[in-house]
Amino acid sequence: MSFIRKPDIRYKGQRTNALGLTLRDYEGGMSTLCAGCGHDSITSALVQAFFELDIEPYRVAKLSGIGCSSKTPAYFLSQAHGINAVHGRMPAVATGANAAARDLYYIGVSGDGDSLSIGLGQFAHAMRRNLHMLYLIENNGVYGLTKGQFSASADIGSKAKKGEINEQRPIDPVKTALAMGGTFVARGFSGDKDQLLPMLKAGLKHDGFAMIDVLSPCVTFNDHEDSTKSYAHTRQFYHPAVHADFIPPAEPIRAGYDEGEAVPVQLHDGSQVLLRKVAPDYDPHDRAAAMSYLERHEQAGEIVTGLLYIEEHRPTMHAINQTAATALRDLDYSVLNPGAAALAELQKRFR
Repeated sequence: MSFIRKPDIRYKGQRTNALGLTLRDYEGGMSTLCAGCGHDSITSALVQAFFELDIEPYRVAKLSGIGCSSKTPAYFLSQAHGINAVHGRMPAVATGANAAARDLYYIGVSGDGDSLSIGLGQFAHAMRRNLHMLYLIENNGVYGLTKGQFSASADIGSKAKKGEINEQRPIDPVKTALAMGGTFVARGFSGDKDQLLPMLKAGLKHDGFAMIDVLSPCVTFNDHEDSTKSYAHTRQFYHPAVHADFIPPAEPIRAGYDEGEAVPVQLHDGSQVLLRKVAPDYDPHDRAAAMSYLERHEQAGEIVTGLLYIEEHRPTMHAINQTAATALRDLDYSVLNPGAAALAELQKRFR
C-alpha cells in the first residue's frame, strides 16, 4: 500500500543508539512487496544492523538494479544516498561512486535475476576488483515481477507454480564468489535473523567485497511443496556451517567458548568477527576446503549457511589503483584539474 505513509511514532523510553537515533530513524518507506515476502525480513535485519553499528544514515549509499529485491532499498535508511540503476548494471555504478567518494558505506541490493543472469559479468568484475561494499543477493529462484519464471538460481527438478520442471543447472552465487576470488562469502536465510544480523554487520565492516547470498522465499510464485526455495524446504534442509558473532571495537571482547570452538577474525577497523564452528571440520579461511564442503553437502541435499569464507588482507580497488584517500568532492580544483601543461606532458607518453 504505497499510498499509506508510515507513521513516525516516538514514545518515552524508546531505545536509542550512541548517536541518539531510534530504529525508526533507520527505516524507509512502506513496503509494497507481498505480505510475507522474505525480502522484508532482510530489510528489518538491515535496519537493525545499521542502528546497532551506530552508522549515520547520511554516510550510506544504497544501490540496486531491477526486480523485487531492487525495490527494497526504498524501505530502509530513507536519509541515505541512493540510486536505482539499470538492470544488472548496479556494480558499475557502485564502482564509480566508490571511486569518487570512498568514505561512505556502500550497500548493493540485488536479486538472483539481476546478479546471475543479465548482471553476471558486472557481479564478477566487482568481486575481481575487491570493491569495498556489501553486496546482497536476495535469492528466491524465480522472477516475481514477471509472474514466476525460473531464474538462474532455480535448482534442477524444482517445479514452478504452474507445474513446469526446471532442467537447467543453477548458478550458485556462493560457489561463484569462491571461484572468482571473493574475500567475504556467506549465505543466510531470511527466516533466520539471529544468524543473518551478525553477518550483515561483519559484511558492512569488511574491507573489500562482502557477498551474502540470502535465501528469501517468494510467497506468491515459489513457496509451494515442489519448490527448493520455499520456506518449508529451506527449513527442512537448513545446515548452518558457521555461526558468526560480530564484536564492535569499542566494546571489550568476551568469548565464552572453549578453546578450539571459536575463531576470531579481526577486521580493518579493529572490530572482530567471532566464527563459532558448528561443524568441527570446517575452516572458513580455506577457499578450496569451503568449496569441497559445499559440494559434499549439496550432494546430500542440504543448504549450507553461515560465513563460509573470509580473507582479511586482500588489497581493495583503492589500494590496487592507489586512489586518493580523500573523496573527490573534497579535493581542491587544482588537484582534480592540474591544467593544460600537465595534460600536454602526459600526452607525450603516448606519442
